[in-house]
Amino acid sequence: MRTIVQIAPYYPPHLGGLERVVSHLAREQAKRHDVRVLTTALGSAGAPRVVTEDGVVVHRHRAVEVAHTAVAPGLAAHLARLPRDAVLHLHCAHALMPELVAAVARLRRTRYLLHFHLDVDASGPLGALLPSYKRHVFGRVLRAAAGVVALTETQAAFLASTYQVPTGRLHVVPNGVAEAYYMRPRDVSSTPLRLLYVGRLGIQKNVARLLDAMALVRQDVRLRIVGDGELRGRLIAQAQQLGLRNVEFAGGLLGEDLVKAYADADAFVLASDKEGMPLVVLEAMAAGLPVIATDVPGTRELVAGTGMLAAPEAGALAEAIDAVAADPEHRSVLARASAEHALNYSWATVARQIDDVYIRAGL
Repeated sequence: MRTIVQIAPYYPPHLGGLERVVSHLAREQAKRHDVRVLTTALGSAGAPRVVTEDGVVVHRHRAVEVAHTAVAPGLAAHLARLPRDAVLHLHCAHALMPELVAAVARLRRTRYLLHFHLDVDASGPLGALLPSYKRHVFGRVLRAAAGVVALTETQAAFLASTYQVPTGRLHVVPNGVAEAYYMRPRDVSSTPLRLLYVGRLGIQKNVARLLDAMALVRQDVRLRIVGDGELRGRLIAQAQQLGLRNVEFAGGLLGEDLVKAYADADAFVLASDKEGMPLVVLEAMAAGLPVIATDVPGTRELVAGTGMLAAPEAGALAEAIDAVAADPEHRSVLARASAEHALNYSWATVARQIDDVYIRAGL
């Protein structure tokens, strides 16, 4: 039995795909290992600072958020107290925490695994600093890791070419799907088409593009937006300005409520500018939903040959939505393709692959 420490800046009930990936992976690993999660209390809605959930001991540290970055003063001391033989499994899509883990590991002369979820783009008032941070700081953290997990072969190639991560340290392991999301494809002939979006309401997800597309859609379609984020108010105002009475903002959902949202839908849509490997698309496929998504890195690899890819602009996305809404027979074909494709993913399989990565990385 190993001691595995999953390290991430945010964790459920904080909303987000990365957060749920860490949660699902930790719970699966806890069936065989001593698993702990080190995270922050940001977005935890009053959850206990220390709690055991499905065999996983979760430590939530007090933190503040500055420029979309979690700052947790107590985290370094906690890392320093961990058993020397613990596996440090670091999840990355935000700044500061990677450098903190790397610094503590170097001082303790221990090693860590870096799980790369997404190469984020600049945003906010400090966004201009991001390219320099990636090149001079984050790149060193990547190269110093004992191993780096990429979600796709394309992402692994990107890490090798952009950050010069040695190919021998790169390991491709996809995201998985929790059992609760697996459903049989349902009758998709209902009208109006019940279209579902799940995700953060942030810049990268580009829900604004989806709303612009909905203004161009000609078929009878109802869009339900599940998620929350810093752009919620702006997006609600945009929907009102566009006169979109067929759009519902449902807020963030977790657990059984999120599973029911997939069960109640006829199709799923994602309008992102880029992704790592979107967990929500895997969940939608498992739920037997036709998937419509923008043809961008991270999503392309998952949806190509199974769902419908559209150019990342409102007109093309609207045409794809109309095509799915107008053809129930084609929807059935896409629904079956989604369900079949999702069978390739499960957290049990992913956890076993991660165990193999620990061994190959010498952790």
